[in-house]
Amino acid sequence: MKQTLVLVFIFLIFSTNAQDVAILKYNGGGDWYANPTAIPNLIEFSNTNIGTNISKNPQAVNINSEDLFNFPVLFMTGHGNVFFSDDDANNLRNYLISGGFLHISDNYGLDKFIRRELKKVFPSLELKEIPNNHPIYNQTFKFPNGIPKIHEHNKKPAQGFGLFHEGRLVVFYDFETDLSDGWEDEIIHNNPKKVREKALKMGANILEYAFTN
Repeated sequence: MKQTLVLVFIFLIFSTNAQDVAILKYNGGGDWYANPTAIPNLIEFSNTNIGTNISKNPQAVNINSEDLFNFPVLFMTGHGNVFFSDDDANNLRNYLISGGFLHISDNYGLDKFIRRELKKVFPSLELKEIPNNHPIYNQTFKFPNGIPKIHEHNKKPAQGFGLFHEGRLVVFYDFETDLSDGWEDEIIHNNPKKVREKALKMGANILEYAFTN
């Protein structure tokens, strides 16, 4: 029965909305809705520059909803608390092991909460720093030094972490860089054009990798 459900989930992920992205809506009080212009801008950039065909108006989906399985890629961000119930964690786990992909962007303040909650999703897995030669940094755009630094807050290096389930990268977590701030409208953070381009190129790489792996 479990195997049948997994096959159904895989069918749902890859039969509809084959290149769509959704924003993950979670509980705990954190601002899951932060950076509202980020994903639309990344979608526009990706559709223009790497040939994706993503819907221009991303939806928000609840973590405990079956609607998760309609989207091959989920995006999550925020500054504060995150809480996954047992049902939330089980639903997200089933989504990820069935072919889904989650990109988490630490908007500064998310780290201690998301690390705790990911343990509910995969108790036996540890976040691992992704090496610079990993394919996610070597898609259409090349990042030989790994994930780029977009915003400076704590004078710590930018890092990309991952959760790997049976050898497959199912969660990509950008830490101490805030990629999604770099995707927002220029007027919001006043990032120089080169910084925004760097952030958008890395974001496009993440989507390209997620859609093909």
